[in-house]
Amino acid sequence: MDKNKPIAALFDLDGVILDTENQYSIYWKEQGEKYRPDIPHFEQKIKGNTLKVILEYFKDQPGVAELVTQGLNDYETHMDYRFIPGVREFIEELRKNGIKTAVVTSSNEQKMACVYKTHPHFKEYFDHILTADRFRKSKPDPDCYLLGANIFETIPENCMVFEDSLNGIEAGNRAGMTVIGLATTNSVEAIKNKTHYVIPDFQSFSYEKMCSLMEEFSKKA
Repeated sequence: MDKNKPIAALFDLDGVILDTENQYSIYWKEQGEKYRPDIPHFEQKIKGNTLKVILEYFKDQPGVAELVTQGLNDYETHMDYRFIPGVREFIEELRKNGIKTAVVTSSNEQKMACVYKTHPHFKEYFDHILTADRFRKSKPDPDCYLLGANIFETIPENCMVFEDSLNGIEAGNRAGMTVIGLATTNSVEAIKNKTHYVIPDFQSFSYEKMCSLMEEFSKKA
């Protein structure tokens, strides 16, 4: 860690800030079974990817990408955007202690408009909200998290990533950051060897715990 540079907490959105991943699993499972039955567990394979990348799976089927996109837009307008337990309190604690915060999500601005409508004060929790249109490459590429570090003029070693999907976890690791896994989408067993630490939600996680973990893993790096 470089104590002369900012410390940043970079949060994925679905399954980390918002309890929405199970809802997305239902939608993408239906699309996979309907249009790509040749890909088992389609809903798991695409987690963490931008919509642009997901639509590549339907490029050989005329008109399907458009149908899937419209269906998703309609679906998102009726979703339940509940917060993961403890996340708002945790983010507020980080900001009181001078930690930079950003959302780093594969979601697009149309989806975010649904989030803002449900939670009018959502933007106030973060210094930046980075959406899919800001990234050159989709997760598991580290581009999105490296952009987060650059925006805060800090280094990867000073960044902690909060992720739930395997693609997102890989992106955080490839960026050289400390990765905290949320066992909201995948089991503890599935992610514990791919992350630095696993939590079920934020109710028992604190600013002090975050700092101690960053210190611990920076010494091991």
